[in-house]
Amino acid sequence: MSMRPLPPLNAVRAFEAAARRGSFTAAAAELGVSHAAISRHVRGLEARLGVPLLLREGRGLAPTEAGRAFAAVVADAFDRLSQGMVAISAEAGRGRLRLSVEPAFAGRWLVPRLGDFRQSHPGIDIELDPTQRLVDLRAEQTDLAIRYGVGGWSGLAAERLAQVMDYPVCAPALAASLKQPADLRGQTLLHDESARTWALWLAAAGVEGIDATRGPRFHDVALALDAAMAGQGVAMGDDVLCARDITAGRLVRLFDVTVPRSWYWLAMPEDRRLSPAAGAFRAWLLDCLPPVEEG
Repeated sequence: MSMRPLPPLNAVRAFEAAARRGSFTAAAAELGVSHAAISRHVRGLEARLGVPLLLREGRGLAPTEAGRAFAAVVADAFDRLSQGMVAISAEAGRGRLRLSVEPAFAGRWLVPRLGDFRQSHPGIDIELDPTQRLVDLRAEQTDLAIRYGVGGWSGLAAERLAQVMDYPVCAPALAASLKQPADLRGQTLLHDESARTWALWLAAAGVEGIDATRGPRFHDVALALDAAMAGQGVAMGDDVLCARDITAGRLVRLFDVTVPRSWYWLAMPEDRRLSPAAGAFRAWLLDCLPPVEEG
């Protein structure tokens, strides 16, 4: 297909504004350029077309017959372009977004905030799949996944969202009797799927004489936190999963010692471009979470 013989867009915009406003000065003010620039663009366009388009009449401008015909063509083209941009912009804000999300993150962080996303993106419908299994994003047509771990998944591009920094949490009634880490002796330790977290934290806090393996184990950290809120013992929490409960007084953070664990990641197929809906969700998610510190 041969290239279309199109004039410079700036010259066409200058002519259209001058013809519609009947003045180089008014067109210049509308487009934010100088009077001379508008005049130069129109002269260049006339030279390119080989016919005069605008004639001076007193203090204003009047289109020639060719000018009136060309102005109608340009106005129609600009109207179509504007309508197309509006339609594409509206389409970018609508659609269905399929997310695979680690269950604890979904229940304790994401779902309580989805109303905010829906309010700012009312045309995007979220389909949420809370699962701990490593979903094949390409095979299952999943747009994005929020995963927990060390990263490095084959076939996926992943960016860090937030690091888990663990610390003990418990119900307010129990917290009143726990003034220092050594007070955890005799308390029920609630474990999630990691068998080492309590051992790491007790070592960091300098506490000895506590069996870090004792206590019930839950294969979903959200269940361990629910048990802690019910007064059944002390669990390991973090700012991502516990912030709302701590603010609301349902959980109390104990002591100032923290130990780093793994990361939450946003993952997507490395060979697939983000859809407008997925891009909007990614931007919203990164805006909600604290910025990742490099290093």
